[in-house]
Amino acid sequence: MSAGKYSGFTSVARQAMMQPQESMLEVKSNKKQLYIGIPKETSFQENRIALTPLSVALLINNGHSVYLESNAGQAANFTDNNYSEQGAEIVYDTKKVYEADIIIKIAPPTAEEIEMMKPGQLLISTLQLATLKAESLHALIKKKVTAICFEHLEDEGGSLTVVRAMSEIVGATSVLIAAEYLSNIFEGKGLMLGGITGVPPTEIVILGAGTVGEYAARTAISLGAEVKVFDPSIYKLRRLQNNIGARVFTSVVQPIVLEKAITTCDVAIGAMRADDGRSPCIVSEATVSRMKPNSVIIDVSIDQGGCFETSEVTNHTHPVFRKYDVIHYCVPNIASRVARTATYALTNIFAPILLDIGEQGSLKNLIWQKTGIRNAVYIYQGHLTNKYIGERFNIPSKDLDLLVVSNH
Repeated sequence: MSAGKYSGFTSVARQAMMQPQESMLEVKSNKKQLYIGIPKETSFQENRIALTPLSVALLINNGHSVYLESNAGQAANFTDNNYSEQGAEIVYDTKKVYEADIIIKIAPPTAEEIEMMKPGQLLISTLQLATLKAESLHALIKKKVTAICFEHLEDEGGSLTVVRAMSEIVGATSVLIAAEYLSNIFEGKGLMLGGITGVPPTEIVILGAGTVGEYAARTAISLGAEVKVFDPSIYKLRRLQNNIGARVFTSVVQPIVLEKAITTCDVAIGAMRADDGRSPCIVSEATVSRMKPNSVIIDVSIDQGGCFETSEVTNHTHPVFRKYDVIHYCVPNIASRVARTATYALTNIFAPILLDIGEQGSLKNLIWQKTGIRNAVYIYQGHLTNKYIGERFNIPSKDLDLLVVSNH
């Protein structure tokens, strides 16, 4: 949290949190039945759902209750029947879902959904800082909810578990999308991604050596493509080489080398992200104009502005446009294209957390023990606990460690 502002108190609070072993043993037996609500997603083209039917069965077998809004899983090809067979109660009135103690959903709640929430609820959803509005934040605080943004959840190794899972999916899927648009079906070059004996392989340039870039490279290499990866960080490039376990062309971002690679490649994938703000735009319109006709750009970073100067946001209904005879695919939510796989990845993360909350008796007891969950809490019982959000919206924030200790 805020090292400068809270350092002395936080240090004391953390020490206090580590000391009372008796208390931690005591809460283990304090099991609690959870009432979990899963509303249907209303945000545009959000096809994922937080829990699969089998995860719902696991929760119900552990004594919890699950209320599912009718057709909530339809976009991921899970029917109401799939859920009801596992013990979920199918609800046709959205307001009834929001009577649950815990609301778990994918997209951040809209103003109408916050209105339906009851005081003191636990909300698990994305935060999406780029589109967060002050009114939504104030409304959640007024309801005295506790809110967890799942993109900040960390695993035991300290990596962002949901972000990594979605990045793996997006990286692999981006190459498969490129393969589609290289084919004749979508008026592409008529190339098979990869190539065969005696035919030169297709060339793919990947901008960014993070998780998306790594999984894009893995998939492209496995299909036989010739891959070039660019990133400003030598550390990330070396890590990608080691993780893939194969020699692949890597380069720091040298404008002349990058421009030559972009103008001769068949596919360019933009996967460079910024920790805060806009992703770096490193391919100019002039460079795109010199790309080969019918080559393909997949701009994965479009939700942060994109890596290519010619990129414009598209959607799953109209995913591509052409500029300089280059096919641009700039859909922000690629994981929703493979919603069922994405749902399986999410449920593997969320179901254990919900089971832990039930076992510990409350989220407070779980926060007490697990740093990875503590880092994802941005509102605790109506108090804003994320200092970055507080600074952005000029709302005072409190230290979560101190709040938990004072309430324990």
